[in-house]
Amino acid sequence: MTDSERARPMGIDLPTGSDPASIRRRIEAMEQLLERSFRVPGVNYPIGLDSIVGLIPVVGDFVTAAMGAYIVWEARNLGLPKWKLWRMGGHIAFDTALGAVPLVGDAFDFLYRSNSKNLKIIRKHLDKHHPAQRTIDG
Repeated sequence: MTDSERARPMGIDLPTGSDPASIRRRIEAMEQLLERSFRVPGVNYPIGLDSIVGLIPVVGDFVTAAMGAYIVWEARNLGLPKWKLWRMGGHIAFDTALGAVPLVGDAFDFLYRSNSKNLKIIRKHLDKHHPAQRTIDG
């Protein structure tokens, strides 16, 4: 197995660099995996691992919280101010706390997208501080 094959699990090309563009691509990939990687048949509503794994009582919510915490960690590597990191952590804590409530929490996980909210904070920061890394959202 070559180095390029190890860096591309499942055919996904994720950059390993520490530059803002590489970090942005990793964060966007994680957000898509957690929030929009599948579509509910019939209603065409996007869901991700956050909603699916969240169906597993207690453990699922903590697993997806850890995955969401990775996004906050990467944001820290980008140099976001502490108040933005705390806000992002609050989104994850709120999602985890309400997602842990049986039945109601499962419905909540389908509607509240903490990782998408955190990605929006990161994009806004990058667009202001690293305008060369700006991407056009489609």
